[in-house]
Amino acid sequence: MRTVCMLKPAAASWSGSRAPTIMKTLIQPAAVQAATTTMDNGHGWPLLRLGFRPFYLAATLFGLLAVPAWVLVFLGAAGWTSELPPNLWHAHEMLFGFAAAVIVGFLMTAGKAWTGLQTPRGTALAALVLVWLGARVALFAAPYPVFAALDLLLLPVVAVVLVHLLLRAGNRRNLPLAGLLGLLTLANLVFHLSVLGVLDIAPVRAVYAALALIVLIECVIAGRVIPAFTMSATPGLRLTVDPHMEKATAAASVAALACWVFAPTAAISAPLLALAAVMQLARLAAWQPWCTRGRPILWILHLSYAWIPFGFLLLAASLTGWIAMSAGIHALAIGATGGLIIGMVTRTARGHTGRPLTSSPLEVAAYSLVMLAAVLRVVVPLLAPQLLVASVVAAALAWSLAFVFYLGRYTPWLLQPRADGKDG
Repeated sequence: MRTVCMLKPAAASWSGSRAPTIMKTLIQPAAVQAATTTMDNGHGWPLLRLGFRPFYLAATLFGLLAVPAWVLVFLGAAGWTSELPPNLWHAHEMLFGFAAAVIVGFLMTAGKAWTGLQTPRGTALAALVLVWLGARVALFAAPYPVFAALDLLLLPVVAVVLVHLLLRAGNRRNLPLAGLLGLLTLANLVFHLSVLGVLDIAPVRAVYAALALIVLIECVIAGRVIPAFTMSATPGLRLTVDPHMEKATAAASVAALACWVFAPTAAISAPLLALAAVMQLARLAAWQPWCTRGRPILWILHLSYAWIPFGFLLLAASLTGWIAMSAGIHALAIGATGGLIIGMVTRTARGHTGRPLTSSPLEVAAYSLVMLAAVLRVVVPLLAPQLLVASVVAAALAWSLAFVFYLGRYTPWLLQPRADGKDG
């Protein structure tokens, strides 16, 4: 029986001295567009035509290298020269180096589709990328305050750009995403102030807050794209989403994650996390993931999203003392975040380079390897704790190989003009 589609916009239902000059440049997309039009008839260098191109390339290369680098340090096979302890570097950089770069690339691409206005490109986009890259380098090549200052610059600039575009276009339903970027910046600020000893807070609490915020961003974006992608690829399918249930799921998830970050007690946080897990699972079921069989470019998104309720349950179990906290953290970080990232950086890159929304065996291998990495890092240590070291090494290898496959396929596409000749 055909049902009426009641999908609501996700945002509605989930609800230095040169810095001023850089900011002014970045929030004037019309000026940027005019400049690039003069440069190359409205197109310009392909890598800097749209935000997903340089940020997907930089993020996936960084993710490919950072994980094995961390494992070498973890095993004692490599030295460490940064002021930031290696465990904090790993946690911080996988969120603010890897995941944040993908989020920025996605928003600087989706923002154009949402508003019809040009997002930063050309010189302005290059400036954003250089800020991100400068922070990654400064950690090892400059005093820590320099790293912190560079690291704190990117997300608020992107938030201002996004707000400027949305307000110009009268598109207020996506403003909560800019708010989440602001909160993510605040978490990053607390992290750096904690490391510097300015705040008497464990830096890892700020990392937990950042992971929680990234999961919420994923929930917002997934609620927008996964049902729509599923319906568009499945003739006759109509998904019914209850807006009241959406709001309740959002509220439960926000409350559960906030309690986990600020009041991690079994009595309060564990029941909230369990409730949020059940509601998230019901949300996923409403998207009918079983309809995606045979469509890897779709099932990777559904399967990755399933790690969110699983991660919530693992966090609840860790608060009761049954398992280690790292299981839930890595379920959300590798299974959910890594899986959704590999799914989105393939699909959106295909779409915005003018290529069919299909998946080759190489992409299916990349999807499978990220899911395997999550299982190896999360499930294997739970079932066989004595295999922790081996499972960490194997997970790192699977993760890195997945992004080797991605870069092998997509690097030429990201560096070349669109296959259909259009701008972007």
